[in-house]
Amino acid sequence: MMSIHVLRTKEIDFWSISNLIALSPERVLSSGLKMYVVESKGGAIVCMLLSLFFLGTWPALLTLLERRGRFPQHTYLDYTFTNLLAAVIIAFTFGEIGTGTLEKPNFLPQLSQENWPSVVFAMVGGVVLSIGNLTTQYAWAFVGLSVTEVVSSSITVVIGTTLNYYLDDKINKAEILFPGVGCFLIAVCLGSAVHASNAADNKAKLDSYSNDSKDGIRANSIMESKQTITQRVSAIDVEKGVSSTEKAKFGTALFLIDLEKRRAIKIFGKSTFIGLSLTFFAGVCFSLFSPAFNLATNDQWHTLKAGVPHLSVYTAFFYFSISCFVIAMILNLIFLYRPVLNAPKSSLKAYLNDWNGRGWALLAGLLCGFGNGLQFMGGQAAGYAAADAVQALPLVSTFWGVILFGEYRRSSRKTYTLLIGMLFMFVVAVGILMASSGHRK
Repeated sequence: MMSIHVLRTKEIDFWSISNLIALSPERVLSSGLKMYVVESKGGAIVCMLLSLFFLGTWPALLTLLERRGRFPQHTYLDYTFTNLLAAVIIAFTFGEIGTGTLEKPNFLPQLSQENWPSVVFAMVGGVVLSIGNLTTQYAWAFVGLSVTEVVSSSITVVIGTTLNYYLDDKINKAEILFPGVGCFLIAVCLGSAVHASNAADNKAKLDSYSNDSKDGIRANSIMESKQTITQRVSAIDVEKGVSSTEKAKFGTALFLIDLEKRRAIKIFGKSTFIGLSLTFFAGVCFSLFSPAFNLATNDQWHTLKAGVPHLSVYTAFFYFSISCFVIAMILNLIFLYRPVLNAPKSSLKAYLNDWNGRGWALLAGLLCGFGNGLQFMGGQAAGYAAADAVQALPLVSTFWGVILFGEYRRSSRKTYTLLIGMLFMFVVAVGILMASSGHRK
């Protein structure tokens, strides 16, 4: 009898576990433990933090390749393939986990539904993001990684966050949100001032170097100059990608001249207005992609027919990435043969044979793709206005800019003061924006 009782107990436990497994998707969804749909604020913040790191790192990888001399068209084409791959992976994993319902179908069933109005919004978001990303690739060369990311991200917050606040039916706390937006706006002004000051510093270094050469100072003290301007290195030069016995110190005139010789996009003699114009244009593009995605997933304008479920984040992100991929391919194939902004001319054959740095470009695409996906997952839970806190990515980009590329090394006290003020305002703005997080019903 005891053995029968134990057997029945085990049988009951087995069926209890089976039922729990069958119901776990819904239960885990509501508890925020499963990433099929992120619903809690905690889960949203985790998504935002991961997105922040990914979105702040991939621009550094593309900048690294441009400074090595790799054609920007080649780099962006590689990046584009893995950027789409990330969306496909997310769609067929998170988008297919659990059993879908009529109200919340999985990824594959949504592909055949009559949801084209929402699909169009998602694809419009992908178009403007692709154009913005392509523009920043050239802006980085003109104004540097740090300033480009700060200015474009701040514009994104000022415009995009305001739009998302009203689209999300004001679920974020306005008394907290908009002071944060104001801090981002101040960061824009400081970012422009940092670039202008740093450009003046670089010009002074180059003028001083040129005058010294004309006066014969370098010719008379070549050994002393060599000791002060260069440093011995035995490791692989991260920026050049080759082994080097000596390297110009970050921030010196020789460093700037050497960089100009190696990089793919030549900037000497170009107006700073070009770089800032590209940066502001990119910021406007970035400010529109998140509101478009918001409309795609929540249908605030009631464009879907009655009974048609809203697009899930994963389905919308798939269409979003498809359009991003198509636009990037078209523009970069054109730029191979008709380059812009003094970029080198290339060809499809040259691109296919260019394996120098391809791995970094492919990694950058994955980081950007997963970063965007995580931003949207967090935004769907806590409001897209709060999710714009991931625009803190310049904090990460500035770190890489200083460590890898020597930005702001040997600059004036004025430049350092403006840089610290810019980053401080940025940190304050991000903290305020995250504090405004709401909860979507």
